[in-house]
Amino acid sequence: MAEITHRTIETNGINMHLADAGEGPLLVLCHGFPESWYSWRHQLPVLADAGYHVVAPDQRGYGGTDAPPAVEDYTLFHLVAIGRSRNRQNRPMPRCCAFSMDWTGRGGASSC
Repeated sequence: MAEITHRTIETNGINMHLADAGEGPLLVLCHGFPESWYSWRHQLPVLADAGYHVVAPDQRGYGGTDAPPAVEDYTLFHLVAIGRSRNRQNRPMPRCCAFSMDWTGRGGASSC
């Protein structure tokens, strides 16, 4: 079974925690409220073993990701901008597929 690794990247003015596994086409798994990357812990290795590079970030203000103090820093624009930045910083993949639940649904669908 694929190993889950953890790292922190700087993106859009914050430090963001990522859990990732595997190699191949990029899949981004966005957690809902009030969860973290850990919501996807069972899916990460299975999808990685199926041939994907799977990334599950902690969204702004959750888990190991910074929590900006201003409420204006939590708009749909910020979720989408983080998703697009995450693509460029992880691996040189032109596109990704995003899966999201709960409040991240619209942001995840728009991020790739």
